[in-house]
Amino acid sequence: MTKWTAADIPDQSGRTAIVTGANSGLGLCTAAALARAGAQVILACRDTGKGSDAASRMTGDVEVRRLDLADLDSVRRFADTVDAPVDLLVNNAGVMAIPLRRTAQGFEMQVGTNHLGHFALTGLLLDRVTDRVVTLSSVMHRIGAIRLDDLSWERGYHQWPAYGQSKLANLMFAYELQHRLDAAGSTVRSMAAHPGYARTNLQSRTESPLDVVTNVLNRVWAQSATMGALPTLYAATAPDLPGGTYVGPDGLGQQRGHPKPVGSNRRSRDREVQRRLWGLSEELTGVEFDLPSTVSSS
Repeated sequence: MTKWTAADIPDQSGRTAIVTGANSGLGLCTAAALARAGAQVILACRDTGKGSDAASRMTGDVEVRRLDLADLDSVRRFADTVDAPVDLLVNNAGVMAIPLRRTAQGFEMQVGTNHLGHFALTGLLLDRVTDRVVTLSSVMHRIGAIRLDDLSWERGYHQWPAYGQSKLANLMFAYELQHRLDAAGSTVRSMAAHPGYARTNLQSRTESPLDVVTNVLNRVWAQSATMGALPTLYAATAPDLPGGTYVGPDGLGQQRGHPKPVGSNRRSRDREVQRRLWGLSEELTGVEFDLPSTVSSS
């Protein structure tokens, strides 16, 4: 059976995509592939200097706009610049297993950036999205638990469980968004994807002794960022994927390989927690989605 690659991306001419964190790693590879396929791509980056450098190395119609997902004011300013339909929103940017830090609004940095920033961005842009929202999760969602009574780790912070929570939140958000889109009769699709173990700069920024270990693993085991971006690109462009699909690598343990629809753990599919996380996220961000507030439990 033929494996799906970036060469299989359908023609993206006439389409507009927004990719967060597009100045490096998975985001850069995703944005570059979409632009090569003909899309107009907005690189939404916290550091516009790095974004411009990345854009200069891409082929196609790309532009850079500033977006700091750790500051909800920046998220709103970015959303205000988007005054035309967007076919594709890729919620890619993220931080991983860093020491305790806080966002501009006081949220724990990982859940604040990875989940709440993207939740707010999606809610503010959804009335302009015409096709898909793709949100990046991780195999590390399996170690996560949603702390509804302490989402921002005011008590007993641990960097890896905090990362796991943020990636579980990404996945639960993608699933719950699809439930709500279905209830609204929308044709927009919410997808999730994960890269497996891909070689990016995230693994060397935990500011712990683990950085040494991950640097070695990156060299001997991790697949390239180009391969790691394939699940995102598949989720974003494969024509017949149903909403709510989760895409990851097809290799052992979903660590590496070519993209295919994959499963997720039981915790990620807990509808009650999905709804409660959604409500808490609306409360914390002040962003309410223009979708039905009550959905069925089916």
